[in-house]
Amino acid sequence: MALTKETVVDKIEVLESNNIQVRTASRVLEDGEVLSQSYHRHVLEQGADLTNEDPKVVAIANAVWS
Repeated sequence: MALTKETVVDKIEVLESNNIQVRTASRVLEDGEVLSQSYHRHVLEQGADLTNEDPKVVAIANAVWS
């Protein structure tokens, strides 16, 4: 019975205004099975600092904002 926690970017949306909405899922797992899950969203406006963002978010931002 091993409990683990993982945080993953599970949804990236480009909005009409070219803002990027990022959803992060925090999951608690027991032997690979999800016991609980919660979400956090944040929005990036064009020109935002991407230093701590997931590489997938950075790639999409560079494509959309160029």
